[in-house]
Amino acid sequence: MPLAGKVALVTGAGQGIGRGIALRLAQDGADIAIVDINVERMEKVAGEVKALGRKVTTYRADVGNRDDVQAAVDHTAATLGRFDVMVNNAGIALVGPIADVSPEDVSRILHINLQGVLWGIQVAAEKFKTLGCKGKIINASSIAGHDGFAMLGVYSATKFAVRGLTQAAAKEYASHGITVNAYCPGIVGTDMWVEIDRRFSDLTGVPLGATYKKYADGIALGRPETPEDVAALVSFLARGDSDYITGQSIITDGGLVYR
Repeated sequence: MPLAGKVALVTGAGQGIGRGIALRLAQDGADIAIVDINVERMEKVAGEVKALGRKVTTYRADVGNRDDVQAAVDHTAATLGRFDVMVNNAGIALVGPIADVSPEDVSRILHINLQGVLWGIQVAAEKFKTLGCKGKIINASSIAGHDGFAMLGVYSATKFAVRGLTQAAAKEYASHGITVNAYCPGIVGTDMWVEIDRRFSDLTGVPLGATYKKYADGIALGRPETPEDVAALVSFLARGDSDYITGQSIITDGGLVYR
């Protein structure tokens, strides 16, 4: 198992892509810290990790709050005995025309999508240095961090920002042996895309499912993405095979956006 003996913390791991990542890292041998805002969902995923024979701990945290992130990382290291991989996965979407975006909308999405990643990078890197660990930081960007999508303007902006943070952090922490990369999913069949599709329907009048189908039909490999597809890339970035890769934001979308 390529991650045997490692400990990984995954934020937003109570559902969707985060759950898929937590389970894949556990399958590959890592012990897992599940961090989420929803305790019930966390505990369910924790049970799935335990069933794979791995150690697991949970911690409720608001990733946009630096103190919460610090506490989650400290809890992980203390409870599971070490700390090797930080996956800053938690995020939310915001669907609507730029003209309708409110200050409250901006504050909320920046709090989670941008501050959540920033604090995750900052706190994890300091913990890695304290432990003398050449750790891995892996951030959630998106194809919307490579192309700005209409009706997803502010969401796209946060994902572009994650790419910038990833590049800057990779340069700043390279001398400590810490790598920083990002994964950029496309059209994934999760609750987030159900909500995106619903909002497009409300705003444009298209039938439910039409927006999801429109984008999914453009995927070269002929099917929508699954959380397991994303998790496979994250697992690679978490293991030693990726030690010479840093500062990259890798698209995993089946062939929709090309860079």
